[in-house]
Amino acid sequence: MMGFSRTQLIAFVIMLALIAAAPGVLYPIFLMKVMCFALFACGFNLLIGYVGLLSFGHAAFFGFGGYITAYTAKELGLSPELAILLGGLTGAALGTVFGWLAIRRQGIYFAMITLALAQMVYFFCVEIPFTHGEDGIQQIPRGKLFGLIPLRQDMAMYWVVAAIFVAGFLLVHRIIHSPFGQVLKAIRENEPRAVSLGYRAEDYKLMAFILSAALAGVAGGMKALVFGIATLSDVHWSMSGEVVLMVLLGGLGTVFGPVVGALILVAMENYLAQYGAWVTVIQGVIFVACVLSFRRGIIGELGGRLKLAL
Repeated sequence: MMGFSRTQLIAFVIMLALIAAAPGVLYPIFLMKVMCFALFACGFNLLIGYVGLLSFGHAAFFGFGGYITAYTAKELGLSPELAILLGGLTGAALGTVFGWLAIRRQGIYFAMITLALAQMVYFFCVEIPFTHGEDGIQQIPRGKLFGLIPLRQDMAMYWVVAAIFVAGFLLVHRIIHSPFGQVLKAIRENEPRAVSLGYRAEDYKLMAFILSAALAGVAGGMKALVFGIATLSDVHWSMSGEVVLMVLLGGLGTVFGPVVGALILVAMENYLAQYGAWVTVIQGVIFVACVLSFRRGIIGELGGRLKLAL
């Protein structure tokens, strides 16, 4: 099935079962937040895990995609599917510009260029009127899916978010296991050799960057509709740091690692919030413990020890 190994297929079925059963145990809002960030992390993992490019600018795609989705849904009255699609296209457009400017650099230089560009987007969002500055765009209507199905109820919105997340997850999996994905891995392992074989490495890296940015834009758009607000926190550089932590915590270059990493990070933010300022200290201790215990991430280490491809 779509390139799944037997182990991955079993894991995928378990994930689908958990998505279906979880609303009976946990709050749908919490679960939707997990899936939004999981899609964000999966898109980011496509870039860092399979191309080897560390971007510190993905908050720009996530946050600005959310702003565009929010504005078009609230001010222009677009249906939620079109608003989210525009969020994804916005992420892709920004990704095209960012990638064209940064893709010729490698390592720390690439990371710093993406961070600088993302900060430009952040200050743009602070100043431009339609974002409403620090107040953000509030009271965003969820609208009706395809103009027919109202999404005001959390469970109705939950199934839409779940469907988009699963579709995005399958898209990333298909990309990874396609000939295009194999070239990306070859570029990651030995770019000069890939170039010598006739592959235009910069074009492949740019395409991967655009796909990653588009998924980040879709994730940001979904989050804006779920919570009914788009704010500066989603476009701030710290959001780029969070998605890096999700991928590293779950397992760099694994299929299910970003999902697990997103679940753990969002759960910590949600359930440790009662400790106030101590939450960052507790998170730091947990991250240090995970890095020392799971050097390849939780899923990466589990797959390595059991000799399974996850």
